Amino acid sequence: MSRLLHRPLIALVVSGLLGINLIADEAPVSWFKEVNPIFKRSCNGCHNPNKLKGEVDTSTFAGLLKPGKHGPNFIAGQPDKSLLFQQVSGKEPEMPKEGDALTAGEAALIARWIQEGAHDDTPTNAYSTRVTELPVYATPPVISAMAFSPDGRYLAISGYHEVFLLDATNLVLVSRLLGEAPRIESVAFSPDSKSLAVSAGAPARFGEIQVWDVASGKESQAWKMGGDSLFGVSWSPDGSRLAFGGVDKSVRVLRVADGHEMLKFDNHGDWVFRTAWVAGGNRLLSASRDRAIKLIDVTSGQFIDDINKLLEPVLSMARHPKEEWAAYGGAEGGLRIYKAKENQERTDANNDVNQVRQFERQPGAVHTVAFSPDGSLLAAGGASAEVPVYKTSDGSRVATLKGHGGAVFAVAFSPSGDRILTGGFDGLVRVYDPSNGRLTAIFTPIRLDPTAGVVGK
Repeated sequence: MSRLLHRPLIALVVSGLLGINLIADEAPVSWFKEVNPIFKRSCNGCHNPNKLKGEVDTSTFAGLLKPGKHGPNFIAGQPDKSLLFQQVSGKEPEMPKEGDALTAGEAALIARWIQEGAHDDTPTNAYSTRVTELPVYATPPVISAMAFSPDGRYLAISGYHEVFLLDATNLVLVSRLLGEAPRIESVAFSPDSKSLAVSAGAPARFGEIQVWDVASGKESQAWKMGGDSLFGVSWSPDGSRLAFGGVDKSVRVLRVADGHEMLKFDNHGDWVFRTAWVAGGNRLLSASRDRAIKLIDVTSGQFIDDINKLLEPVLSMARHPKEEWAAYGGAEGGLRIYKAKENQERTDANNDVNQVRQFERQPGAVHTVAFSPDGSLLAAGGASAEVPVYKTSDGSRVATLKGHGGAVFAVAFSPSGDRILTGGFDGLVRVYDPSNGRLTAIFTPIRLDPTAGVVGK
């Protein structure tokens, strides 16, 4: 039986509301064990960092401590003057707007907590998802991201809570970069190959950007932000800034040296999955589920234009290595290349004037696209178990990479262009010759232990 049911009914109301005084109890009400679980069930759906109705966040004590649209949420020691209690109590409580009202006992428990001083007893690292030991895998973890270092020495592959760093020549594991966030969404090496950036998160809890020193395998920076995963991390050409998108529909740019937020762009209408730098680092492309690839002036933070016609949710994007072009993969199987420039030439008919090339429609969502180092080839992975490789010059298919055991989420050309690697749902890395699609190798980035309990999926 819960502690709430042991509390006397007389303690369910406050003086001045029903004319009955709160009575003393042998132990104070716990925010973390008693009040917070009520909010999780009834309040957090509308009052969390990603959905701040009334500018109120009930998901953590720190969030609740910040005043909402109508002022402080509570006044310690005065439940009858606290908006929080006023809105969940009475015969017809204003909150929650959806779902069942709090019971009289739950409302009074909140009142008692406020009356007792509204203390925060959240344990240290209560919201941490950090693991203390390296995961042991019974089956290969799903591969959601993969990248070669520009100098060709390393290959980074996503795991569970970690990134596997491999020698790119012999594909042998060099180090395991273990971070706090369980889900790795993207990886990107710095232009000088010395650092690796990771965008990740704990879905519905927090997003995280990590920066790792490649030589030592040590985490040099880590920043938590937002209430959900972060996507599509990319380095500015000079290696001083990182761009990424998020579930909160924003695009951010951080200064790598200290994590200072240099830009927060909020013009998208849905999740932002990819970013890419153009114009020597003065402009930024962002691709979103709202169907747009937006061009942003990084210096001013101003929206310039949508470079594409809004046709389908954009799930993946890659910048051409030589031209100011960007390829995108869509949720409905679209695969196109666009000029990374203003779209002012479109007419009332909304012509897709920036389109450079349209490829054959894919059989399902396109989760990843990648250009070869010289830009002559484009590969697309997605819901299909096959990865087509096309000539960018005319859109003809030159190879088909077969044999995948499910969807493909990551594709990467080696810097020399003689290999193309794929990874996805089955957790296996496959190596192909991009010129003819011949499979040359298949491996798991980590040794498996069939007796282990962690599967990484």
